[in-house]
Amino acid sequence: MLKKADTATTIILWNGREIPRLGMGCWAIGGPFYAGDVPLGWGEVDDDESIRAIERALDLGIRFFDTASNYGAGHSEAIIGRAIGNRDDVVIATKFGFATDEKTKQATGAFADPAFIRQSTETSLRRLRRDRLDLLQFHLNDFALEASDDVFGTLEALKVEGKIDAFGWSTDHPDRAARHAHRTGFVSIQHTMNVFEPVPAMVDVIERDDLISINRGPLAMGLLSGKFTPDKVVGEKDVRGASLDWMVYFKDGKIAPEFAARLEAVRNLLTEDGRTLTQGALAWLWARSRRTLPIPGFRTVAQVEENAGALVKGPLQADVMVKIDQALAGL
Repeated sequence: MLKKADTATTIILWNGREIPRLGMGCWAIGGPFYAGDVPLGWGEVDDDESIRAIERALDLGIRFFDTASNYGAGHSEAIIGRAIGNRDDVVIATKFGFATDEKTKQATGAFADPAFIRQSTETSLRRLRRDRLDLLQFHLNDFALEASDDVFGTLEALKVEGKIDAFGWSTDHPDRAARHAHRTGFVSIQHTMNVFEPVPAMVDVIERDDLISINRGPLAMGLLSGKFTPDKVVGEKDVRGASLDWMVYFKDGKIAPEFAARLEAVRNLLTEDGRTLTQGALAWLWARSRRTLPIPGFRTVAQVEENAGALVKGPLQADVMVKIDQALAGL
């Protein structure tokens, strides 16, 4: 359960540890993986640069890293394991539910039975080089409510056994977020949230039940990084170029026109006070709720430094938040 933090840019976790309100999302550093010919990763990666970036994040005080068993067919977890290992001052969050083949880099299905959950837990422990998983998250967004009872019963058992410290659900559905809030050890919801998708119903559940709001997509899959122009096309191995139902920010590998218009409506407001666009987007999340913990992705040292630099200026001011709401109201 979340406790009130002492400052606007720190958060106190379920274990009493106070950390910066910024994590690092480790999907991209997993490298390519696929569902048939459809890319599910963010393109090729340089593992040495990934490790340097993680080490730089640690130098800058970042203590929360989020990954999943399927990112890069396990490669993301393995890189984190090499860079961080069993350090007890760092919180590693991972996920289960999507199976992949390490050799072929292919997705092989979605599973949530007790045997799979236990096998995935042991595999993540091995790759991450951890004695215990700090936070294990259910990765199946749309999983049936009633069927999820058995899933979280298994997670409760894993906590009792000492395999995991806490658990949560990666879902964008408020009813799923609320379903298991009563369970001992259920501490977080990972969900999409950014200046374009403020998800008030989800925030209401999280604040009511004292959960942690782990924000995936805080930069709208890179749209809020400032590095994309309307004509720029992502690489062929990049998931943003795939025709997937949930890929709303990019179409055919380019910025979706409706989001390009929204970006221009708020660009100047997000970059007030000398912030970069990325830093403004993170500052918006901190101003939206004291429970938010954004996890922007990274592949380079420079991206880590820019992300962490947002902590210096803290949340956006209330008047700027109002102006952003007004700017987006008609779009």
